[in-house]
Amino acid sequence: MKRSSDLMPRIVEVENLLLAYYKARRGKQSKEPVIHYSKNLYSNILKLREELCNESYVVGRYHYFKIFDPKERQICAASFQERVIHHAVINVCKQRFESNLIYDTYASREGKGVYAAIDRAKYGLSKYPYVVKLDVRKFFDSVSHDVLKKQLCHLFKDKKLLRLFDCIIDSYETEPNKGIPIGNLTSQYFANLYLSQLDHYIKEVLHVPVYVRYMDDMLLFATDRAMIKKYMVEVLNYVNDVLFLNLKPPQIVRTLNGVSFLGYLVRSDKILLNRRSKIRFKRKMMRYIKNVDEGKWTQKQYMQHVIPLMAFACKARTRRLRETICATIEGNNH
Repeated sequence: MKRSSDLMPRIVEVENLLLAYYKARRGKQSKEPVIHYSKNLYSNILKLREELCNESYVVGRYHYFKIFDPKERQICAASFQERVIHHAVINVCKQRFESNLIYDTYASREGKGVYAAIDRAKYGLSKYPYVVKLDVRKFFDSVSHDVLKKQLCHLFKDKKLLRLFDCIIDSYETEPNKGIPIGNLTSQYFANLYLSQLDHYIKEVLHVPVYVRYMDDMLLFATDRAMIKKYMVEVLNYVNDVLFLNLKPPQIVRTLNGVSFLGYLVRSDKILLNRRSKIRFKRKMMRYIKNVDEGKWTQKQYMQHVIPLMAFACKARTRRLRETICATIEGNNH
């Protein structure tokens, strides 16, 4: 595969940096750092361009906070200028990252996403009797800096760009030489690249007939239990020995029973919410209504939150659940 070169000149073009600024500020126009940066936009963009050209930029100014959705995660939020850098890089490098991915990886890609992954899983369930579900333990925290840097060197040969990648990677670690921050735009692309090596091994060496990956959640389908066990062992060894990651205990199931995947219970003939997603859906809906009632949210803020939540629920057979929740809400309002 021919490596991409001479990308930094495109990254530091003023037009690209301005586009990156507008992407980075999307949905955050009222935040103080964005307002402050915007007051002297062109001088800030020109200063950033100079810093990128002479490699005097600073990365790693992170703000840490935790979310609990559905499990506890530490989110690492970069400074606004760093987010501009991330968008500027991805604007130019996105297609190169994309070119390395197989068809059946679905996270952080245009035209893919959770719902496309669910549909592909549903297809696999209709065609094969066995599936193994694999999930990397603490994936983002466990990414090896050395392995990731080598993978980037196989994709890119622009030395300045590779040094920028190295700075972003080295700006964060959960233990020596490991970890990428959840929250960085670049981390989404680094994570997909990191596991794309496994994707190619699964499809081109193991020849798994149907395989679905959404970030570090994976499904492998097979015609019999012996074959699915073989796939499982081979993948386990590859993940341990080549990528230096650890898998959670694998789950082999008969596709007749369906499989829990990305918040859904997926079966060959229908899609349901799994138990945890049902509980989260109920809690979120009640909390959103409460935020409006107490004046914490405007109707616009409410709709911004409830539309994606309802879209997630509507992908599954949830009419009765939604009607029950709506009836409860109406009852509480009387």
